[in-house]
Amino acid sequence: MNGLIRSEWTKLRSLRSTWLTLVGTAVLCVGLGTLIARGQASAHVRAAPADRPAFDPTALSLSGIFLAQLTIGVLGVLVMTSEYSTGMIQSSLTVVPRRGRLYVAKICSFGAFALLSGQVIGFASFLLGQALIAGAGAPHTTLADPGVFRAVVGSGLYLALLGLLGLALGAMVRATAGALALLVTITLLVRLVSATLPATWQQRVNQYWPTSAGTRITTVVPDSHSLAPWAGFGVLCAFTAACLLGGFALLRARDV
Repeated sequence: MNGLIRSEWTKLRSLRSTWLTLVGTAVLCVGLGTLIARGQASAHVRAAPADRPAFDPTALSLSGIFLAQLTIGVLGVLVMTSEYSTGMIQSSLTVVPRRGRLYVAKICSFGAFALLSGQVIGFASFLLGQALIAGAGAPHTTLADPGVFRAVVGSGLYLALLGLLGLALGAMVRATAGALALLVTITLLVRLVSATLPATWQQRVNQYWPTSAGTRITTVVPDSHSLAPWAGFGVLCAFTAACLLGGFALLRARDV
């Protein structure tokens, strides 16, 4: 298994798309997060005290995750579908006929890469965002404040899970376009469509839809209409695990 994981890591790091996608993820998460944090902090300072809503500086600095989840998910999709598009999957299965071992090796190598990348991006987003919020004169936080360290670490965990979700979708669909369509639907479209639903339905979607519930791990200010941070993250974990199991079942059942 160690040899398989090293082999999958070699495949992952030797692809130019890996590093381009990682850079795109960092730019979206850190850049967009800092812009939103700066803008919201300035608006908070200018507003009258009675008009200031609940202010969560931690969540603001991590708000770039909303789009960065797509790019890390795309990378997860490519980990699987690139082998099918190039025909490399046949060589991989010839060398490793036990498909479960190959699948687990991909999960371990990419999961570790996505987790490390997510943590670096999460901490960079938080530190830069808080510096800009403090510069605007708005309330800011530190890692020592209650719930903040959990939220920052949780942002990296969230990105890692979205990467593994992309990998699972790639294993199930085997085609990049189809897997990406599913990824966009799960991460963005369902939540956008829910905005057109009645208020009760919209609240249920925001509360229990996996990607919506999962983002609770990145917040500090409590929300009575949402799940607790770890409970919401648990929903996303269960959904991702189910998709990974589905990918494994289809990988074993198909001819290639």
